[in-house]
Amino acid sequence: MTDYREILKQYWGYDSFRGIQEAIITSIGDGRDTLGLMPTGGGKSITFQVPALAQPGLCLVITPLIALMKDQVRNLRDRGIKAVAIYSGMTREEILIALENCIFGDYKFLYISPERLDTEIFRIKLRSMKVNMITVDESHCISQWGYDFRPSYLKIAEVRKLLPGIPVLALTATATPEVVKDIQARLAFREENVFRMSFERKNLAYIVRRTENKAEELLHILNRVAGSAIVYTRNRKKTKEVAQWLNQQEITATFYHAGLSNETKDARQKSWLSGEHRVMVATNAFGMGIDKPDVRLVVHIDFPDSPEAYFQEAGRAGRDGEKAYAVLLFAKSDPTILRKRISDTFPEKDYIRKVYEDINFYYQMAMGDGLGCTYAFNIDEFCHNFKHFPIQVDSALKILTRAGYLEYTDEQDNGSRLIFTLRRDELYRIQENNPDTEKLLRTILRSYTGVFTDYAYINEDSLASRTGLTRQQVYETLVFLTRRRILHYIPGKKTPYIIYTRERQETDRIHLSNEVYEDRKKSYIQRIEAMLSYAETDDKCRSRMLLHYFGEKNEHNCGHCDVCLQKHDSGVKRNEFDEIARKIEELLQENSISVPTLCEQLEASWEKEHIQQVLHYLLSEEKMELTDGRLRWNPK
Repeated sequence: MTDYREILKQYWGYDSFRGIQEAIITSIGDGRDTLGLMPTGGGKSITFQVPALAQPGLCLVITPLIALMKDQVRNLRDRGIKAVAIYSGMTREEILIALENCIFGDYKFLYISPERLDTEIFRIKLRSMKVNMITVDESHCISQWGYDFRPSYLKIAEVRKLLPGIPVLALTATATPEVVKDIQARLAFREENVFRMSFERKNLAYIVRRTENKAEELLHILNRVAGSAIVYTRNRKKTKEVAQWLNQQEITATFYHAGLSNETKDARQKSWLSGEHRVMVATNAFGMGIDKPDVRLVVHIDFPDSPEAYFQEAGRAGRDGEKAYAVLLFAKSDPTILRKRISDTFPEKDYIRKVYEDINFYYQMAMGDGLGCTYAFNIDEFCHNFKHFPIQVDSALKILTRAGYLEYTDEQDNGSRLIFTLRRDELYRIQENNPDTEKLLRTILRSYTGVFTDYAYINEDSLASRTGLTRQQVYETLVFLTRRRILHYIPGKKTPYIIYTRERQETDRIHLSNEVYEDRKKSYIQRIEAMLSYAETDDKCRSRMLLHYFGEKNEHNCGHCDVCLQKHDSGVKRNEFDEIARKIEELLQENSISVPTLCEQLEASWEKEHIQQVLHYLLSEEKMELTDGRLRWNPK
């Protein structure tokens, strides 16, 4: 363990591990297949980064979260650790350079999206890599019963066959007991080996607030709870509207969603992290990898699709251990709106086949062609041309992806990047007459490292301000240098992609199996209903409900959710009533007890008046009987 702690201290500055980090690290370090269940903020990345650094070779990290992938690669490089990422939207040349670096460049981490795993180029190069472990982040995605199942994750088991004897570390923040077993089976664990960190957040109060005016209720809550806050909404337009309204109410707010440029997202994230803006109004695109421990409040204006998603997003509050609140706003119309998502997420099978047919017309794909073809996808243009709605098209393409006919990636943020195609000594021998070109080249070399061996992400606006050129001049000069084969410049592009994973099929031969459609739809409906049950139930501790959903049994109420704090019919707070009643039942299970003796045993923990209120209620409800001055529990 000494080496692990030395690595932790050297690169992260911490003296010791938290929670179950050490147990997971020891397990995977000993070569055992390991599943770690750690809630949001539990420090998952440490559990694979530390053991990977402790041994020679490369850690292969599989994750679907491209923004998080880029963020972790950047953080590792900032610590002087060599890391690289491969994901949809990169050119073949970029991928080749990244893979060659992993073979010859002494890199420690290769982050890769699951869709890239079964490409021929990756599998060929993988055989030449010295891999010390495989990490599967968001591992619930491999389970058909997980809330975010992705078919590409099923390819991981095949990759394991190419790396016999190499251990796998699976990590997730949200998994039901059924999913926990499924993850281990689908990843071909040699033996079951699970480390669980309790999902209980003792400092986090879960609240459901019924209201028909969510804006005013949000304002009321923000005025009552001081400190930094996140407000989650379902759509991009609403993030802007809510943020503008809050600013009008003199609460500093900004907004965030996947449609913003990288520069805008970074600037808004920094302004919120620094406290310049108190409130971040965002879609679920915000939060992954965001390390702000002092968030006091997370409010959901709209319902998430599942308890898993809610737990993960709400869990971004109070990571510093201080009191925090997770509030779900609930209007009468919400159940109808939530159930409408079922038909949006699972459109009729004939509609899905129609979308497939229209995609083929859109790309003018001939029958029998298409295998391996990759296209940028403009969903707005497609919907306009073929008279579809974006939500249903998005869902149809995801179902076609599960069925194996194509691969549809979410919107990718691919920033501008470049690599020099000349060696450094060759570059210095070139005499440029244009002083602006020379100035730009010097600025690039001063601003970015590794540009002769790997693609570097660049910012044209930053280069413009440093050189005194306009952004257009920077762009045109980089294109000119690309034509002269001095460097290779790839302008930034923001788009989803469609990749044909098999030849174009006859539309009436598109088969959507029960596993792909009916079973997934049933599972989705169950999660929707579980989310509604959480909101509509007003007599069970909310923390216990969530913990029970994830298979964690605890016998105590949290004491600070809205249910625990509301008054029971006895006149005592519900949390206190449940605790006193449970203790009375426990004491009366074996023998009858006189009222004074019972009260005497309880008064050490609760006020006498409250004990009497509970006793009176239990007697009136015939939960127990009083005979000859002695109390007996009624087993009926």
